[in-house]
Amino acid sequence: MTQLTIKASKQMSKAQALAFYDALAAAIPNPTTELNFNSPFELLTAVLLSAQATDISVNKASIGLFSLANTPQAMIELGLEGIKEKIKTIGLFNSKAKHLLETCEILVTRFNGEVPRTRPELESLPGVGRKTANVLLNTLWGEPTIAVDTHLFRLGNRTGLAVGKTPLDVEKKLMLITPKQHLKDAHHLLILHGRYVCTARNPKCDDCVAKKSCNGIADKNCLINAVMTH
Repeated sequence: MTQLTIKASKQMSKAQALAFYDALAAAIPNPTTELNFNSPFELLTAVLLSAQATDISVNKASIGLFSLANTPQAMIELGLEGIKEKIKTIGLFNSKAKHLLETCEILVTRFNGEVPRTRPELESLPGVGRKTANVLLNTLWGEPTIAVDTHLFRLGNRTGLAVGKTPLDVEKKLMLITPKQHLKDAHHLLILHGRYVCTARNPKCDDCVAKKSCNGIADKNCLINAVMTH
């Protein structure tokens, strides 16, 4: 768990939210994940490895990993030590390797080697929580889910798009305030904006295409302490 102190702003109106998303969508015409993958299993693996790690570091490690094992059965045959060797440059690689191997065993025995397509089944896999399930449901199958990571939690509170004390609070508010036409791409629009513009330190407000709708510029007094869990 990571203790975060987030500056919270006044909650946006639906009209502000529509203008906010419209601006992001115009600036980011092809919003998608920056994790490299060629199959549902590869994305599941990459997302499992990405907790408390950058997409860049995961992509560097996954090249070698997927060249040896890009299916659950192949990953089982590679074994725990083999997985560790390929992902040792990523933080928490010991526990991630263990979860990945356990996940592969479940995929083979319960799901015929395929990544399941429902939230309960996904969350039954080791290391897969609500956030990871949301990423997979949205990225792989286009379901209107929004995974609230550190970037989205910060952005929601700072801009006023979705003010909440927990990731689930922010997720619920995002699902309510996000215009229907932007629901499918909302997760990637927001994460890319949070990663490159509305950054944790020194946000690039002058370069923000959605600043006219942002409440954060005018209201930076309220502090919210929240616990982020993966």
